[in-house]
Amino acid sequence: MMRSLDEARDVCERYHPGLCGALAEVPLLEREAPGGPVIDLFRKYGGPGLLVPSEYGGSGVDALDAVRVMRAISSYSPSLGAGVTMHHFTVAMLFSLARTTGRLTPAQLDILSRIAPENWLVASGWAEGRPDTNILIPSVTATVTEGGYLINGGKKPCSLSRSMDLLTASVALPIDGEPTLALLLVPARSPGMTIHPFWASNVLAAAESDEVRLADVFVPEELAIRTEPDDPHRLDDLQTAGFAWFELLFTAVYVGGASALVEKALARGRGSVTDRAQAAIQLEGASAMVEGAARAIADGVSGDEIVAAVLVARYAAQQALAIASDMAAELLGGIAYMRSPEIAYLTAAIRPLAYHPPSRSSTAQALVDYFSGQPLRLS
Repeated sequence: MMRSLDEARDVCERYHPGLCGALAEVPLLEREAPGGPVIDLFRKYGGPGLLVPSEYGGSGVDALDAVRVMRAISSYSPSLGAGVTMHHFTVAMLFSLARTTGRLTPAQLDILSRIAPENWLVASGWAEGRPDTNILIPSVTATVTEGGYLINGGKKPCSLSRSMDLLTASVALPIDGEPTLALLLVPARSPGMTIHPFWASNVLAAAESDEVRLADVFVPEELAIRTEPDDPHRLDDLQTAGFAWFELLFTAVYVGGASALVEKALARGRGSVTDRAQAAIQLEGASAMVEGAARAIADGVSGDEIVAAVLVARYAAQQALAIASDMAAELLGGIAYMRSPEIAYLTAAIRPLAYHPPSRSSTAQALVDYFSGQPLRLS
């Protein structure tokens, strides 16, 4: 047992009674295997409605409770945490727009109102998966057709690809001859949408991170949400909301995975008490940074300030979690590592945080400029 992890699990139990227990009943490697039961369990216990506002049938939790739930879920299944992060950040972004800008149309709200009551899962077709590119540039193209748009392109990896009910895809729509960023709501299994194998690693394999291809998929005009940037180099309201939630929730996933490993080390009691304390301190430091950024979101911090705060928390946590997991694995010992594939798996499952965009190197100049008083310009 570990106090802060127990508290996170208590929060999860409050919103999803029975989920933690159901996950714990399944052996870790079965939870994490392709086609495992974790996504179905997430649906069964009402997971999709966590960030849906109460007026739309959801739990409407704030950012702090959200990261605690994600930590708890991911302590049992990092794959599930990774997969449903894409759902949660998209839901948070869309309903944030509905509440603060009134940008969503009745047709869009009608679709979104089905997420919590029907336990719909929303996948993300944003461009963040492509290496060496601007993470904000859409990977899907759209052409105008009667009544809407035909979209082509795809996303790889796309978590929840085989379980999703709705795909959100960022596109550049031609408006008055100029490309304008928009977000399209695309029902799953629309004609022209196909799923193809992509994720070959056994790590995080249950997240269903395969390839979604779109070939002349029709999207009605009323399901297109446009942005209105006043500066093409800066994040607008839609991107800012989604980006901050994405970074925050994904970092919480890896806090959860590292929590499971440190919990094992503390329970085993091997090594010096100083080393055990240091492993826990690194973990708790990472958790505190994530929760601090979550509190900022809950307090209404927005724009460049929240994006910078979340990135700082993510990169600092990334370093602390690597130290915590290395120390925990060392404390557990070589025999335990050789005899328990769970230890090797959890150690490997914490590393992908470093691979999520944007990388530390790609944002270094932007953050230094921001710390020096300039606007935050991500590329």
